Amino acid sequence: MIDLKIGVIGIPGKWSTEVLADSLESRTGYRLVIDMHDVCADLSSGKLIASGVDLCQLDGLIVKKISQEYSPATLDRIELLRLAEAAGVRVFSRTETIIRMIDRLGCTMTLRSGDIPMPETVVTENRDEAVRSIREFGSAVLKPLYSTKARGMELIDGEIDDDALLDVVDRFRANNPMMYIQKKVNLPGRDMGMVFLGGEYLGTYARVNQGDAWNTTIQSGGRYAEHSPPQSTIDLASRAQALFGMDFTTVDVADTDDGPIVFEVSAFGGFRGVKEGMKMDAAAMYADYVLGELR
Repeated sequence: MIDLKIGVIGIPGKWSTEVLADSLESRTGYRLVIDMHDVCADLSSGKLIASGVDLCQLDGLIVKKISQEYSPATLDRIELLRLAEAAGVRVFSRTETIIRMIDRLGCTMTLRSGDIPMPETVVTENRDEAVRSIREFGSAVLKPLYSTKARGMELIDGEIDDDALLDVVDRFRANNPMMYIQKKVNLPGRDMGMVFLGGEYLGTYARVNQGDAWNTTIQSGGRYAEHSPPQSTIDLASRAQALFGMDFTTVDVADTDDGPIVFEVSAFGGFRGVKEGMKMDAAAMYADYVLGELR
C-alpha cells in the first residue's frame, strides 16, 4: 500500500468515477468520492470542505467529472479547486487547463491558434451572419458552447426556406446567444477517440455510427470498436493535446476527404471507450500515473 490520500471528483454512483476510486483504494487503502455540489470553500480559513474532509489536506485530487452537464456554472466549480492547488494539492488536471477546455469556444480558439485542422466554423451573436453562414455551409451543426456527447447540438439543412431557417436560428439563439456554427462534415460512418495519458499516446477507439443518426455518440446509438489510425493521424492528435497539457484526455478526430480533422480535446476523457474499444483499463493506468507523479 502507498500512504497517499487522493480524492476523486466526479459523480457518485457513476461507473467511471467509481472504478477510478476503486483503483486508487486498491493501491492506497484510501477512498474518497467528491460531488462538487457538496463542496464548501471557506476563503478566510483557506479550507475546502466536502463530507467533513478538508480537501486542502489531501495529497492529490483527480477531476474525473466536474458536473453532469456543462454550463458557465461549471467554471465556478473548477475555480473552487484553485484553493486546493494554492495549498499545495496536486490537481489532475490543472484547474487553469480544465477552465480553457470546458467552454467549446475556448478549446476551439486554442486549437485554431495551434494550426490544428478543424471543420469550418463561424461564431457570432448576429442573426443575419448566422443565417448567411448556414446557407454557405449547405449543412451545418449548431453547437452549444457548454455541452458534452452532442447534447443540445442541432443539425440544420441550409437549403430549407427562409422562415424555417430563421425559426431554427431564433430557437437556438434563445438559449445560446453566442452561436457556434460548424459546417457538417461527411464522416465515413465513424470518428475516433485518441487517448493520451501524461502526454503519451495510449491508443485509439472508434465510435461507429448505427442506424440513421447524424452523429456517432453512444447516446445516439453508436458503439465503440477497435481502430488503428496511421501515424500521421496520431501525430496530429498528439499536437492537439499538447496545446493543453492534460494529464488524461481524449482527442476527437475524424477522417475526411481532405485528411483528418480535430473536433475537440476533452477536458476529462472517457473510460468506457478505452475499455470497450481498446480493451484497456484506463482507471488503473490513470491511478498508476497519478501515484507515480505524486511520489
